[in-house]
Amino acid sequence: MIWFLLPVLAVMAALAYGLGHRRAQRLARDVPKGQSPHSRPQQHGYYALIWVAVPALVVVIAAGIFSGAIEHSLVAAGSPEAVNALEPFRREAFMNDARIVGEGGRALQAWPGDLGQALVTEGARAGRIHDTLVWGAVAAAIVAAIMGGLFAYSQIKPGLRARNRVEGWIGGALFACSAVAILTTVGIVFSLLWDSLRFFQAVPVVDFLFGTQWSPQIAIRADQVGSSGAFGAVPLFAGTFLIMLIAMVVAAPVGLFSAIYLSEYASSLSRGIVKPLLEILAGVPTVVYGFFAALTVGPAFREFFNGIGALLVGGPLDGIGQYLLLVQNQMALVAGAVMGIMLIPFVSSLSDDIINAVPQSLRDGSYAMGATKSETVKRVLLPAALPGIAGALLLAMSRAIGETMIVTMAAGLAANLTLNPLDTVTTVTVQIVTLLTGDQEFDSPKTLAAFGLGLTLFLVTLVLNIVAQRIVQTYREQYD
Repeated sequence: MIWFLLPVLAVMAALAYGLGHRRAQRLARDVPKGQSPHSRPQQHGYYALIWVAVPALVVVIAAGIFSGAIEHSLVAAGSPEAVNALEPFRREAFMNDARIVGEGGRALQAWPGDLGQALVTEGARAGRIHDTLVWGAVAAAIVAAIMGGLFAYSQIKPGLRARNRVEGWIGGALFACSAVAILTTVGIVFSLLWDSLRFFQAVPVVDFLFGTQWSPQIAIRADQVGSSGAFGAVPLFAGTFLIMLIAMVVAAPVGLFSAIYLSEYASSLSRGIVKPLLEILAGVPTVVYGFFAALTVGPAFREFFNGIGALLVGGPLDGIGQYLLLVQNQMALVAGAVMGIMLIPFVSSLSDDIINAVPQSLRDGSYAMGATKSETVKRVLLPAALPGIAGALLLAMSRAIGETMIVTMAAGLAANLTLNPLDTVTTVTVQIVTLLTGDQEFDSPKTLAAFGLGLTLFLVTLVLNIVAQRIVQTYREQYD
């Protein structure tokens, strides 16, 4: 819209820097001997640049955010009676076509009769409103830049604490960047809370947290059987925990032992070859892991368990054998195992960096006391690196909890309440995606259940982070 103004503002800011720098140099020559200006000419130049750029950018950003709503209100305020008589949806479509025509495009729909004539006049009026807003914003930005530049130019003196003021602006910019992350988190929390409250108005919290049946449905007819649905999320929590547990059983020991080998036992050549190959796994898309689980690992596990079942059938363990013969490709064990393979690079890479960060003096002291390398690793390095290793495992757990694609392709969508790794299960994230896929109405418990699941997942992750931070702080105090 008015973003073409940015190059002009960049030129004005550069000009303000040059003028501020030059004025500071000229005034510095008049300073009496034995005295010196508080700040360098470059800092005066940056001070002038900031006062030109910041006010203009504020105007540009405000125009980019609010100009669309202002334009829509102005166009709607002067609409003819034929347009105002339309249904809200049709009226919005007409306004959109009028804006398109006003910008020189073609209408998306054909409007017959009086509406067709009104489209031409309303398009011309929308174009004039658009141009007025654009040029008004451009003029306001240029005026703001000029006023800011004049103010900064008048302030430049040998005694001006330009350095302090520029540092204050930089600190404010850094604070704003930090505030964006905080406000984003707050916005996510409020969004989850708002829609979750709407969901819990229809479904009791106790039924959601402790119910054992998950079958979200909406009524199509008043007499539909099972139209009320079942929103007990315990099967989803159990499936999420089961798959995460299997993944961590695979990733934690393999990743940690790999890190110990690379850090303490591997030669420089071996480390240079093995570590890049191991970290390649971190760049593999999760959908590829999903295909690997569904097409390779799943059939291999099925054949393995079916073969064991065939050996047990007819013997004293005939019941177990009959069950193993019915094992299919999709199971929690497949999803957890492949997810654990995916998490190995996270645990290994972070743990390796953490172990290498342990001071060499601790190793030397252990060797001086006669300890072997394995004893040093077990009794010195691992306790010293425990806070970082706990953080690496926490990161892997968070990734496992939030994974969706592997679970969808390898574990299925059935919400079964079981801890049997050979059964099909589903997770919280998979159900969130399932509930929000396609055209959904955000006024039914079926769709709003996704926000209830998201809020629960957020709170569980928050508690895990707090507990992990407490553990890290405890051991950090011990080894500092």
